[in-house]
Amino acid sequence: MSLADPIDEPLPEPFAGWFAARGWTPRLHQRALLDKARAGRSALLIAPTGAGKTLAGFLPSLIDLAAAPKRAPGAARAAGQAGLHTLYVSPLKALAVDVARNLETPVAEMGLDIRVETRTGDTPSAKRQRQRRDPPQMLMTTPEQIALLIASREAPRLFADLNTVILDELHALVTSKRGDLLVLGLARLRSFAPDLRIVGLSATVADPQALARWPVSQAPGAVNAADLVIAESGVKPDVGILTPTERVPWSGHSARYALQPIYEAIRAHETTLVFVNTRSQAEMLFQALWHINEEALPIALHHGSLDVGQRRKVEAAMVAGSLKAVVCTSTLDLGIDWGDIDLVINVGAPKGASRLAQRIGRANHRLDEPSKALLVPANRFEVMECEAAIEALGESAQDSPPPRTGALDVLAQHVLGSACAEPFDADALFAEVTSTAAYADLSRRDFDRVVDFVATGGYALRTYERHARIRPTPEGRWRVSNPQVAQQYRLNVGTIVEAPMLKVRLVRPGRRKALSGGRMLGEIEEWFIEQMTPGDTFVFAGQVLRLEGLQETEVYVSRAVSEDAKVPSFQGGKFPLSTYLADRVRTILADERQWRHLPGEVGEWLGVQKVRSVLPRRDQLLVETFPRGARFYLVCYPFEGRLAHQTLGMLLTRRLDRMRARPVGFVASEYSLAIWGLGDLSAMIRLNRLSLAELFDEDMLGDDLEAWLAESSLMKRTFRTCAIISGLIERRHPGKEKTGRQMTVSSDLIYDVLRSHEPDHVLLQATRADAASGLLDIARVGGLLKRTRGRIIHKALDRVSPLAVPVLLDIGKEPVHGEADDTLLAEAADELIAEAMRAG
Repeated sequence: MSLADPIDEPLPEPFAGWFAARGWTPRLHQRALLDKARAGRSALLIAPTGAGKTLAGFLPSLIDLAAAPKRAPGAARAAGQAGLHTLYVSPLKALAVDVARNLETPVAEMGLDIRVETRTGDTPSAKRQRQRRDPPQMLMTTPEQIALLIASREAPRLFADLNTVILDELHALVTSKRGDLLVLGLARLRSFAPDLRIVGLSATVADPQALARWPVSQAPGAVNAADLVIAESGVKPDVGILTPTERVPWSGHSARYALQPIYEAIRAHETTLVFVNTRSQAEMLFQALWHINEEALPIALHHGSLDVGQRRKVEAAMVAGSLKAVVCTSTLDLGIDWGDIDLVINVGAPKGASRLAQRIGRANHRLDEPSKALLVPANRFEVMECEAAIEALGESAQDSPPPRTGALDVLAQHVLGSACAEPFDADALFAEVTSTAAYADLSRRDFDRVVDFVATGGYALRTYERHARIRPTPEGRWRVSNPQVAQQYRLNVGTIVEAPMLKVRLVRPGRRKALSGGRMLGEIEEWFIEQMTPGDTFVFAGQVLRLEGLQETEVYVSRAVSEDAKVPSFQGGKFPLSTYLADRVRTILADERQWRHLPGEVGEWLGVQKVRSVLPRRDQLLVETFPRGARFYLVCYPFEGRLAHQTLGMLLTRRLDRMRARPVGFVASEYSLAIWGLGDLSAMIRLNRLSLAELFDEDMLGDDLEAWLAESSLMKRTFRTCAIISGLIERRHPGKEKTGRQMTVSSDLIYDVLRSHEPDHVLLQATRADAASGLLDIARVGGLLKRTRGRIIHKALDRVSPLAVPVLLDIGKEPVHGEADDTLLAEAADELIAEAMRAG
């Protein structure tokens, strides 16, 4: 929609007076959404941070509700009186809470008789039950809560008056299985409220047309896309790269070299958000900042494994303006309005232009003022990635992933939820499911296989009664087998499958014989604690803790002071390098004119590489081979991200083994891949015993990939996730919860049975799809092999090249919480660096 279109209808009171009292006038995109609401049209608003997206989404609902007849709480609803009018769906619980708090202000100031409430996993059960009986007019919630609500018998009554669903940060919802669950929920909501309007809100979108189709019905005869409303751009952000006072490290992710400049930047600004890419990085950086915090600046920590009470305290302190900085992960990426943040620091490379734009938007939150951000690269390759990201921001380029195809394990969960609400007709449910954009191409055969899986477990499992979760009725519909199935569904709904977690409780030292009680600090991954013995120390919740003991699913710790503390290696929270930024980094590497923006030692590094070896063109793949010690190395530089490189490494080592190159191992980084072995690879290539064209041929994604997957534990781990989401394996039972070890043993046994007796089982199909698009990044590997066909440049060297130093530093590195500790690397690096940079 053009924002130049006239929208002249004035705001009604008290809204016009509320805007005028603040010296505001509704922006054009806010008026445009009002116009869409009056016409009953769904809409997708794309607007920069600080443009008032959230208010634009809610304003039509507030005006509509202000004009509706009122009823007393708990009273029967009369004709025309609003029940649940507007659902707001957020990808983050913290965002839902924040939006509710911000919405209550204008509601109170205008004296509107409108109840605004939140409903998340943290909402007390008594309140959730009351909301089903007596819903507020506006409910802020998450995809999981919608799945729970539509699986209840009260759903048709609860949602009968639903007018609008607002989907905030829509781009973040459509790329995960949570989005699959949500889009199926939206289809069900449309069956309860056929005139339902969907309003999507987003700031960073690479393909607006595709996103506009996602939330609305794709059924024949329906309007298959929401109307696009694109707001005017705001002021360009002020983004810079930290000017280092020390030399930028060759490798690692800790950015310890920049601790003092980061601290000085925090001190010089009012309020700073310090973003990192993993939870373990957040713990490490928070602890390091407090070690140099001589002025005792109020610096806090926020990530998803902390106890919800602690996270809410940090959020409240930010709103109150009592914190100087917060070290955080993606839990604060999205549109939470902290108001007075004047600096965002991103430690480590951003991995994506859209993600960086989202994080930078946390600063100022005002359209007419530039957001200010500082990027802190942790190593030399990241310097180039940060430069590439800043260029992308200057061009307003976006690289957010496209909406995904719906997963079959999520569909299985939805099928069971549908039966929990009431017996369903398979034909009607198929029509409803395929009306969604995510499942529009689902075949009837695959749908029926999913229903059969929920009903029997599949051919190989149908003799086990516990897998029969739904049964046919005499009328040909499907119902739950017994009430316990519905109870189990409600306990296990959702698609977020973290590594098995243990609760961390703080107790007094020396209580190892009588461990109980203690204040809850949060949750930590089970496998990390299993490596420790009582007395070991680690960093968690911003404190150094001593392990006192473990009982069932609870870890008991006491406060300790230790310089040797381990750091949790959280498995979640790592981002792949986007294809878009990878291409820009390759461009910088190939174009010497762009090096003038780089720190001197980084430019020198690339210059020596150009002399000693080769700097590939953007469309080329450089492969270097050289001896070092008793080993021979092959290093290549695809710049396709760690996941794709790990897959490539596994496939290449299999091929090299067949070629009798005797590979020993490999290591992958975001930018390069190193393989080492006992065979002289340079000689093999020179004597035509090894062809790089054949080695990197696309056919490796056929039999080689299948053979590797058959042997790999990766497929079992992926299957476990699919089995949990589909409900085949339950995480929680009434009054107890399975341990990670119990779930792993159960899923491994089932996986082996299915592979042997039913290799085309629907869950194995879902597992292969997940592995290809997620952990293996097959599409990126395939794109790389296709892009570089006929463009492989080989350089045989007598020693390590400068470009190879970072990835070689990762070989044999002590796996301290999965991050590089630059102080541990220093001594080992000196000899390698001197060898690479030596002239002649």
